[in-house]
Amino acid sequence: QVQLVESGGGLAQPGGSLTLSCAASGFNLNYYNIGWFRQTPGKEREGVSCISNTDGSAYYADSVKGRFTISRDNAENTVYLQMNSLKPEDTAVYYCATDPTYRSPFRLGENFCTFSREDYDEWGQGTQVTVSS
Repeated sequence: QVQLVESGGGLAQPGGSLTLSCAASGFNLNYYNIGWFRQTPGKEREGVSCISNTDGSAYYADSVKGRFTISRDNAENTVYLQMNSLKPEDTAVYYCATDPTYRSPFRLGENFCTFSREDYDEWGQGTQVTVSS
């Protein structure tokens, strides 16, 4: 059984920090690009960050760049999203997802993972992040 489970969400004050975890069962996360997405009511699910299976390169949406950090622990088969300097607009349900596409390491200057929802096949159940005073 293939399963992704997010955890670590909760309530944080503006300027605070949270660390989200995406634990994989039934498959090796290292074979996939892993994306973090978030969604609020009335809005499209948007990409936040991804980490590639090609070389581990990480990418961030402009809205979180400099504040969020994605990482992977191969031994634990888990991907993390460290969120610092949280803002109220970060409030959302956060999802991790897998993209099986392997992009050649020779395509220099191009991203190895995307923020396109259509590229991702498996999704976790989501974890709520609320940033409020």
